[in-house]
Amino acid sequence: MSANDRTEAEGVSFVMPVLNERDYLEHAVRSVLAQDIDGPTELVLALGPSTDGTTELAQQLAAGDERLRLVDNPAAHIPVGLNAAIRASRYPTIIRVDAHSELSPGYASLALATLNRTGAANVGGVMRAEGRTPFQRAVARLYNSPIGLGGGAYHGSDREGAAESAYLGVMRRDVLDEVGLFDETIRRGEDWELNLRIRQAGHLVWFDPQLSVTYWPRESWWRLARQFRATGAWRGELVRRFGRSNGLRFFAPPALVIVTALAAVVGLLQLTGVLSGIARVVASLVYLPLLAYAILIVAVGVSGGKGMRERLWTMAALPTMHISWGMGFLAGVMRGAGDTIDASRLGDRNTPLP
Repeated sequence: MSANDRTEAEGVSFVMPVLNERDYLEHAVRSVLAQDIDGPTELVLALGPSTDGTTELAQQLAAGDERLRLVDNPAAHIPVGLNAAIRASRYPTIIRVDAHSELSPGYASLALATLNRTGAANVGGVMRAEGRTPFQRAVARLYNSPIGLGGGAYHGSDREGAAESAYLGVMRRDVLDEVGLFDETIRRGEDWELNLRIRQAGHLVWFDPQLSVTYWPRESWWRLARQFRATGAWRGELVRRFGRSNGLRFFAPPALVIVTALAAVVGLLQLTGVLSGIARVVASLVYLPLLAYAILIVAVGVSGGKGMRERLWTMAALPTMHISWGMGFLAGVMRGAGDTIDASRLGDRNTPLP
């Protein structure tokens, strides 16, 4: 093997789907290009049809660094963009990155060491959410808490080991080629589904808590609700396709939605006098889980934060995340996700995707 061939074999390709991320893209790109790796690197951006100047910014950044390459993703969907970037990349290790995230210093070199040490096919670490505004900080607190997103390892576990999935992911290209890249029919949860196929093929998915990625949540209540509804719908679709391969924690938000709907029906029947006597008392038990949930919301809200606005936003964001996700999940289970998209990624709430 020549020196050039050996260098190619040690190279790393970062891949990043991008759509309407002008406020975050440059920081994300800089965090990738600053990674210190013993071998060549490249960052392939899959550019969706942005409306906020993201494409122009990406072109400016690419003109200033030969490691940055651009491919088109006219469909705008994340798995389509990821596959386009992977196919356009050159090196045997693929590191997925996100325009709404920033890699910590040393992330790539540590991930490569873990990949070699464990023999895993995919390695991921911790998503550490942070915020710039009271609302975003409130959502970040919930992302970093098992109460907010259900306790997945990458939301704060400190125990290294085999995992169900991996946040973003540092992947062996030969394994990706073996299992068939990302499923382009899945718009959200595509990483979970890919890791399911990796594990079913007999390969190891590994979680290393020493790996850390900063994630910036959505900036407004409206975008947060739309994001979680779409994510819930696609989890419902994954339940339709893969059944109990999905963990039990995914069923908590839809259970909350069902209990809330039952409580509303019971309340109406009580107000109209349809339920009375012992039936009225027994039916009132449906309120107990909601009372406990309300207490939980208040407790989480007042337990931290840097001011009253952040605490109030925490109490508003927590049920928004759970109920939006749960409603999306139920719709996804009953009807399938269809062409549901994460509309929170649009530059304008009225701008449709192609």
